[in-house]
Amino acid sequence: MQELVIGVVSSLIATVLTVAAGWFGLSWPRRLLLRLLSRMSGVGVLRSYPKQSAANADLAADLRAARWIKVLTGRGNELARDSFQEAWRPGNPRLESTRVLLPDPADPGGWLRAREDEVRRLDPGIESGLLAKQVSANIDYVTAVAAKNASVELRLFDAPHNCRVILTDRLAYFTPYLQETHGRNSPCLVFRNGSAMYDYLLRLFDGLWQAGAGAGPSTRAD
Repeated sequence: MQELVIGVVSSLIATVLTVAAGWFGLSWPRRLLLRLLSRMSGVGVLRSYPKQSAANADLAADLRAARWIKVLTGRGNELARDSFQEAWRPGNPRLESTRVLLPDPADPGGWLRAREDEVRRLDPGIESGLLAKQVSANIDYVTAVAAKNASVELRLFDAPHNCRVILTDRLAYFTPYLQETHGRNSPCLVFRNGSAMYDYLLRLFDGLWQAGAGAGPSTRAD
């Protein structure tokens, strides 16, 4: 656990430094800093973005090249946007499977309400119950996609909503949600397959997937 904390902190430091380098319009300091800090921490960070929303174009390209995709997200609004359209297309010969974990809108653990309270302090448009409504709408969207594409699977999780994870066979996109701000404004880090952080995020997803429930009222996963 100590090594994981050190790795995450090192990666967040890399984010700050690469943003600072960007102020001077220089690309080589960003690449150099990332390589050095990645080597020091051993977590295998390839890229960093000051905001999750800044990663959308690269994410779309990486999803198009993916053999499989795994998504853990706290709300799921991005699932209906352009970045994910390739993942939903039936008959894609490259893509073998897409697995999506969304929160249980019934919120048995109270995690959805806790995240809602955090974001409400910044965004006055977040009223009580709004996140649950948005999650339910995104569950309906992915359910409709899965009905037309047998390679798409959806399960619901009951755990803290403190990050977004998007995994492919090559990369992991990781957004640690900051308090009192939307996930799209939180920093995003990309890790290579085979690195410590990639392996950790894959285990995190697989554990929640095994414990997850189906989108139906009583279809608990095995």
